[in-house]
Amino acid sequence: MKNVVWTGTWVAERLGVELVGDEKLSDLLGLALRRNPRRAHLLVSNVLGKHVPQSPSVVYGHGFALGRRVRELLGAEDARAAVVLGYAETATGLGHCVADGVGLAPYLHSTRRPVPGVDTAGGFEESHSHATSHLLLPENPALLAGAGPLVLVDDEFSTGNTVLNTIRDLHARYPRDRYVVVALVDMRSAADLGRLTEFATEIGARVDLVAAARGTVNLPEGVLEKGRALVAEHEPTEPAETTERAESADSRPGHPGAARVELGWPRGLPDGGRHGFTPGHRIRLDAALPAMAARVADALPERARRVLVLGFEELMYAPLRLARELEQVVSAEVRYSTTTRSPVLALDDPGYAIRTRLVFPAHDDPDDGPGERYAYNVAGAGFDAVVAVVDSAADTAALHAPDGLLAQLAEHTPSVLLAVVPSYVPARPSTERPSMLPEPLRGPAFSSYAPDEVGWLLQDLSDVTLEAPTEEREEAIQSGGAHYAESLPVEYQPSPQYQELFQTALGTSGARIAQAVGAVTELVLAERSPHPVLVSLARAGTPVGVLMRRWAKHRHGLDLPHYAVSIVRGRGIDANALRWLAAHHDPADIVFVDGWTGKGAITRELTEAIREFESAEGITGFDPEIAVLADPGSCVRTYGTREDFLIPSACLNSTVSGLISRTVLRSDLVGEYDFHGAKFYRELAGSDVSVDFLDAVAAHFPDVADAAVAQAKELLATDRTPTWEGWAAVERISEEYEIHDVNLVKPGVGETTRVLLRRVPWKILARAGAGTDLDHVRLLAQQRGVPVEEVDELPYTCVGLIHPKYTRGATGADGKAVTV
Repeated sequence: MKNVVWTGTWVAERLGVELVGDEKLSDLLGLALRRNPRRAHLLVSNVLGKHVPQSPSVVYGHGFALGRRVRELLGAEDARAAVVLGYAETATGLGHCVADGVGLAPYLHSTRRPVPGVDTAGGFEESHSHATSHLLLPENPALLAGAGPLVLVDDEFSTGNTVLNTIRDLHARYPRDRYVVVALVDMRSAADLGRLTEFATEIGARVDLVAAARGTVNLPEGVLEKGRALVAEHEPTEPAETTERAESADSRPGHPGAARVELGWPRGLPDGGRHGFTPGHRIRLDAALPAMAARVADALPERARRVLVLGFEELMYAPLRLARELEQVVSAEVRYSTTTRSPVLALDDPGYAIRTRLVFPAHDDPDDGPGERYAYNVAGAGFDAVVAVVDSAADTAALHAPDGLLAQLAEHTPSVLLAVVPSYVPARPSTERPSMLPEPLRGPAFSSYAPDEVGWLLQDLSDVTLEAPTEEREEAIQSGGAHYAESLPVEYQPSPQYQELFQTALGTSGARIAQAVGAVTELVLAERSPHPVLVSLARAGTPVGVLMRRWAKHRHGLDLPHYAVSIVRGRGIDANALRWLAAHHDPADIVFVDGWTGKGAITRELTEAIREFESAEGITGFDPEIAVLADPGSCVRTYGTREDFLIPSACLNSTVSGLISRTVLRSDLVGEYDFHGAKFYRELAGSDVSVDFLDAVAAHFPDVADAAVAQAKELLATDRTPTWEGWAAVERISEEYEIHDVNLVKPGVGETTRVLLRRVPWKILARAGAGTDLDHVRLLAQQRGVPVEEVDELPYTCVGLIHPKYTRGATGADGKAVTV
């Protein structure tokens, strides 16, 4: 077997430096010399992706594994509350990866790039570095203000000065009980080992340390002087005509130059953690990466066998993730590294960690003025193509200059590609940035709900006459002459007998509903987000959204935002509402809520609508799966129950939904920048039971709390993969009853009730032996003269069939719809 020379041998032999510790230290680290008056040697990581090109999967894997160890140390609950802070410039990517491993924790990294208009939330000094000032510039100042653990990530932990400076500064501003320090290598000397413990006692907090390997560097007397002498002896004289050399290289016959690759970076997605990177940002990036990597792969030379993705100083994570994705889709060997500010001596010796060095001018207009920047171990590495990834702030004339980075790369590879990621700058406050979209409507001006219960992302059409007789609407809908969302049915006014039935149903099923509310809310908090933004589908989902919000407040003390939006079958979800939500909240925190599933048509509608919206807008991260109280159709994973039982809110229309109508979408009423519309039936206030319904169900929360939590735990351990059993049943019924249109088959108690209240019902199919859950259905059917047919082996308690009286699109000689 061929002996592999350790890349620290050259420095160790000449300086008398000794690396001692874990066996894997020599695999993780090499040694080099640098021009630095404070420390002669440089520990060069082989797995960080900074100075040494490495497989992106290896780089990401080391950081992610450290994050997983932090998660195990903290426990799941504390890990959900953790915030991760990385150090510029070397550990910005590592910190991102640790945050991913912790469990999609919010992430911020320090920066040496001041950003005009962004307030500083902290700063500290790195005593041994060539560039010391670190700034903290979170877009959301509250990011560092929470009480959860703060996880601090650096590539190495040596004296501990940097970490202590950071904690001291932040603890004075945002005190907390626990800190975790994470590093690839713990290289503290014996004299420094106790400092962390002493410091933790001093500030009254717990401070843990997690590292992939441990060891130390034994330094002889006079090592700084020896190091300076070696650097002076071996530092080459830079060629006087750097510009001429680059110009001649760029003009070589047949050289293709640097080709720009348009990544299609999602609009509004931060390029990294300089101003904060949330779990929702990570989800948006995950969704966009395959398409971005495909664009890069298409631009690579056909015969490229060895490709380098080269990041840029603090911009480490985005290039790393892009390289890792590229690694999966091309047959070439992919490597990843980044440029740096750090000046290091390069020596072409197998026992030295930095074999080659490219030198080029800074190209991002740095605050510390013009200077040199470096790319190590790129020249002479045999790359067939280099993909340089920079942010737009660095896409300057200096980058493209004859002595710039691109020209330097062109000397050493046949193909240079440039991918530019938009530099993210936090938006100014909304008072300075007018929006074309209005704020949500709230009660009592719109709806009978309290203003904090729900914000309606709708426009008020209360003064517009939209109601039409039920039969007339049905004919227009089935003939294709109108869409159901272009008008409203006349609101059903319940008889005293029916209102009594509603109250009886509420009394008998209130606890059952409360338990289902608790179970689905617990699932959302456990699986979707610890701080979800509830977005109910108006209007059937809105009472459920309010109840889920109340449960989160009752059980966990959480004050969750809740909005109601419109979704229309065949037309999709309100895109302006999604734009508003994305501007005010992290899309990954959005949880869509509905009352129940029938055959799953709205579930499919929402999935397709979100896909189209994200493709058109570049705003990604929304999870289209709905959370529902009841899922009798087996269409979703997040539900309180799959039983088909009476939810009393399905018994009524607006009078149990805040006096709000069904939503309306009509081109003459809803403009380009308008939300979908709805009416507020103020005149029905005397019959309103909306708040009564909420209060009656919420009154059961204390009694069902234990059962709901137990039910949620059972569901978490259950395979909840949707089977779409309901859809199959609807298709079968549609054919058996010769309807031939699944839209006219409405399964489940809730949907059957809607048929009887809004549409022209033909007949009701009831499961044989169904009990009191169908009392209101039988009453409504009797009032409307609709037969109820008992059916064996029906997967739902009941199914409502709309009268198939009108044939869509069938016309006579005069062009009018034909009635059959």
